[in-house]
Amino acid sequence: MTVTWEELGWERVAEGVGRCRLPGWDCTAGLVLGPGAVLMVDAGSSLAEGARLRTEAQALAGRRVTHLALTHPHFDHVFGTPAFAGAGLYAAAGAEAVFAHDREALRLDAVRNGLPAPEAEEAADALPLPRRPVSGERALDLGGGRRALLADVGPGHTSHDLAVLVPGDPPVVFCGDLVEESGDPQAGPDAVPSRWPAALDRLLSLGGDDARYVPGHGAVVDAAFVRAQRDALAARFGVS
Repeated sequence: MTVTWEELGWERVAEGVGRCRLPGWDCTAGLVLGPGAVLMVDAGSSLAEGARLRTEAQALAGRRVTHLALTHPHFDHVFGTPAFAGAGLYAAAGAEAVFAHDREALRLDAVRNGLPAPEAEEAADALPLPRRPVSGERALDLGGGRRALLADVGPGHTSHDLAVLVPGDPPVVFCGDLVEESGDPQAGPDAVPSRWPAALDRLLSLGGDDARYVPGHGAVVDAAFVRAQRDALAARFGVS
């Protein structure tokens, strides 16, 4: 027997689409329910958080998660990935190289930001490679006419930013950290500031004016918010 979004502390964003704001870093994890498949968007910041998301997703869907899309290769969005063994793993093309060669940098970043060192080491060691890279766009059929579109819209926040569009009324766009609502967008050493505004233009083209845009951190926003953040980033980084 399935439960409601509210019973588990999730937010219903649209029919069959929800998200959870996780404690600690206020990261978003998203869930898209289809009659034949279940898509999770991002996996949390630790193995324990990933296991929690897996359990709650299965309770909401009445079946296991079949697809996992990672919006970008930062620890707070990917360290729960090993909990989803057996799910098809998607990321923007090139992210697999970060998973393969930069695990130590991910671990150190996690520890610097407050994840206990043993948890960070355990997650980094277990992190699987995303075997289904997305270059351009890739559609997922979740059954019963429900589809999700994975789009490699970056670079911007990182060199490998993936967005997820769920068509519907309204459409929903999972933005990763290309959009943040609970604070200013964070530009770390792997950001590509000169191309970030263009990535947000692509997000807006995907969702349109009526979509609900789900940021990597913070409350769900509308197209006007994304457009304003795009203009603020362009001014901040001196690009058009």
